Amino acid sequence: MNLDELKRSLAITPVSEWRAYEAIGSTNDEALVWLEEGAPDFSLVIADQQTKGRGRFQRRWITQPGASLAFTVLFRLNQAEQRQPISLYAPLAGLAVRQALEDQLGLQAQIKWPNDILLARKKTCGILVEGSWLGEHLQGIVVGIGINITAASLPEGAEVGQFPATWLEAHTPSAVDRFDLLAGVLNALRDWRQDFATPQFFATWQAHLAFMGEEVRIEQMEKEPIIGKATGIDSQGNLLLLLSDGQEIAVEVGDVHLRTTAEHTPEGRNHA
Repeated sequence: MNLDELKRSLAITPVSEWRAYEAIGSTNDEALVWLEEGAPDFSLVIADQQTKGRGRFQRRWITQPGASLAFTVLFRLNQAEQRQPISLYAPLAGLAVRQALEDQLGLQAQIKWPNDILLARKKTCGILVEGSWLGEHLQGIVVGIGINITAASLPEGAEVGQFPATWLEAHTPSAVDRFDLLAGVLNALRDWRQDFATPQFFATWQAHLAFMGEEVRIEQMEKEPIIGKATGIDSQGNLLLLLSDGQEIAVEVGDVHLRTTAEHTPEGRNHA
């Protein structure tokens, strides 16, 4: 990792303090410890390589050196932010990543509920939000973001496994500068935080929601799957589904997987 280039990029962002590592287990784990030690709001942990990176449901995702952009932003919440569901920080990060990809690379990405960014219906970025609690008091949260930059960022079998994946440079005519993109995401994150949980926040999220108007399948732990047409999201960040009987329901963020129904046919199995 070129620290001089990183410093130049961070100089134009609102980052308070930062820690950079050539290799680390997980940027989220390091950020949670730092948060408990008193790290200021909007601090950053970034690593060139993660050996114990993870996503939802503790799925492992190893970051190869120089292939991805893997970082975590720490948040100290104000009173207004504390009243909002923690789950809304995933779309907050999603809006920031989507905007940076469009502004800097001209890419039209979509936000897959609840926490992925898609290009051409394939995952190019994952987001993991975790809270730090002291008893019943929420001390703060950490937002981990992992963006696939080069082909080396994909684990073996990612194109044929349960989730199709891609990388940024498969969609750009030239190499992507990781630290320029980092600065773009951080600045967009600052801007969207000012509109956190506002009508504009939800409207923009819904405007870029993947699979809108399509039939999707919600798979739940130890429950029957739910099939319905994705119609939007509500003010709590729940996914709205229109069922075949005309009933509209809200699916909460939790132990659920979203799939398109095409995934359950041999021709469409790669739509995850």
